[in-house]
Amino acid sequence: MTATQNPPAGFSFLVRNSAAQDARFGTAFALLENAIAARAFPACSLAVTLRGELIAHKALGHFTYDPASPAVATDSIFDLASVSKAVATTTMAMILYERGLLDLEAPVTAIVPEFAGDDPRRSEVTLRQLLAHSSGLPAYEKLYLRAQTRAELLQAASSTELTAAPGTLAEYSDIGFIILGVALERLADESLDVFCQREIFGPLAMSHTTYNPPKSWRDRIPPTTNECGADTLVRAAADPATKSAPSTFRGKVIQGEVQDENASVLGGIAGQAGVFSTAEDVAVFAHAMLNGGYPILRADTVKLFTRRESSPEETSRALGWDTPSAPSQSGKYFSPRSFGHLGYTGTSLWIDHDRQLSTTLLTNRTWPDCQNQAIRQVRPAFHDAVMEALEKKA
Repeated sequence: MTATQNPPAGFSFLVRNSAAQDARFGTAFALLENAIAARAFPACSLAVTLRGELIAHKALGHFTYDPASPAVATDSIFDLASVSKAVATTTMAMILYERGLLDLEAPVTAIVPEFAGDDPRRSEVTLRQLLAHSSGLPAYEKLYLRAQTRAELLQAASSTELTAAPGTLAEYSDIGFIILGVALERLADESLDVFCQREIFGPLAMSHTTYNPPKSWRDRIPPTTNECGADTLVRAAADPATKSAPSTFRGKVIQGEVQDENASVLGGIAGQAGVFSTAEDVAVFAHAMLNGGYPILRADTVKLFTRRESSPEETSRALGWDTPSAPSQSGKYFSPRSFGHLGYTGTSLWIDHDRQLSTTLLTNRTWPDCQNQAIRQVRPAFHDAVMEALEKKA
């Protein structure tokens, strides 16, 4: 955030007393320091907002597990991974909805005809179902292994077979958001990156948020994966089937470009991933959502998209967002009206409407490869520690 930019009204960007933040959130910070020592991730940056104030803003660790690597700073920039789905893709959908350009019940085939295929059920899939992860599309496929260009990958995504009837099963789907990104670009007649910069990042003065960060930012971005190490090659050969298998796709250290291989083939601009940002910029976005969407959205739109869907049964999904479930990566204290999203690289954003609270945690837990799942224990424990610190203060 530069001095010449104007942030959304009613938000303070300064933690007024860093010593007080260390005392207040010492348990939460220590938990993250212990996680780094246990190699859950090498780098993290966090931001906590409460009623329009940034009450905690901290960076811990180094870019890698090598102590000689750069120390993380509060303005370090992280690959948001699937948090991009909320901050960019879903928000773009919300804006188009407000402008009458997006009908939630519209069939996807009306906008992306190549999605039709031979399965008649595909004509039943709606934009709402893509947003709510109830389209019947699978969670993930390594489309990049059979697609070398953006056009080829989009065709591969559009022809991915349904694994369930539309509207009958809630299954988080990267494939669905790839297709949603295409649909939104066609509805807006504009690419995701251009639209989001003008309509979201720019108005919110999120000056360190972008797709495909410029090379001048590279030294501020912790790496996400090492796709060239000998040990990585061995383990990838042993376990090629799952998304969590170490990737050798690009044969280099991934730093400053999107970790998601499918998004990489799409040129770094995709519905499911691609945005890079700082904890502070994400906190600014969260404040706008808590402020009824101002200045980029209307309050009724925010309410519609962040309310849990009534079907399929037992879904925790809202439109483009998740809500707390049992158990939840948000921990045990976030209220039922809360909403948030996780990212594969170890990122998360949770927003509690009732408390007027947001927590942003950005890490590079996929370094040096994506085998490490310790973030699943760290996230809820961190959120609980933050909430317990706030309760003590109250």
